[in-house]
Amino acid sequence: MFSFLATLFVLALMLLAASVRVVQEYERGVIFRLGRCVGARGPGLFLLIPFIEKMRKVDLRVVTMEVPTQEVITRDNVTVKVNAVVYFRVINPVDAVIKVLDPVYATSQLAQTTLRSVLGQSELDELLAHREAINQRLQRIIDEGTEPWGVKVSLVEVRDVELPASLQRAMAAQAEAERERRAKIIHAEGELQAAQKLAEAARIIQSEPAAIQLRYLQTLREIAAENASTIVFPLPLEMLRPLVHLMGTQKEGKTETLS
Repeated sequence: MFSFLATLFVLALMLLAASVRVVQEYERGVIFRLGRCVGARGPGLFLLIPFIEKMRKVDLRVVTMEVPTQEVITRDNVTVKVNAVVYFRVINPVDAVIKVLDPVYATSQLAQTTLRSVLGQSELDELLAHREAINQRLQRIIDEGTEPWGVKVSLVEVRDVELPASLQRAMAAQAEAERERRAKIIHAEGELQAAQKLAEAARIIQSEPAAIQLRYLQTLREIAAENASTIVFPLPLEMLRPLVHLMGTQKEGKTETLS
């Protein structure tokens, strides 16, 4: 009798151990009863009917998946190598179990196919200059493809774009030519502004004849300050005219006195 009770107690413990399940906060347990899905349970502790119900755990955390490098021909016939990163997670554990064999592998294959397709429809300049728009387009297309599987794609980022060496040299030459063009334009604009200021200064000096003499003396002062040397310069006649006029006035006064 004792051995029979002990056997029943051991069997009860084994059945209890087989029926108790614990699911973590970031997991859900999809329950199958005689092969039929009856929903998802968790998180926490719950019991299964031994030998009748089975459980399959599904992780709900975000998966960071690196898309392998893909060789793509853009719409303007340029061959580039690109890779990307896809962030996704399971939002419907039942669909992720019964509608797809491996949601991670399926999402990876869909991401590679979509990456080649979308970049093949884009030009190289668009890929380099408008990467954010391409990322959003990739995310929308991949998310639409994974929605029936219970998978939500939250972000897609094109990480690296590898260009052929010949194209890199051509783009470097183009960039250098563009910088030279801008430098010449800036230099020409500076010359234009300088000419406009000189023309304005000439009009002011023309209205005031004494201004040219002051400017002349200021230039001589600057030359003398920079170089310790003897400077020989012609004396403008405009500076002597007041003296000549004064001497002529004095001579006329003396002539009137003598007469």
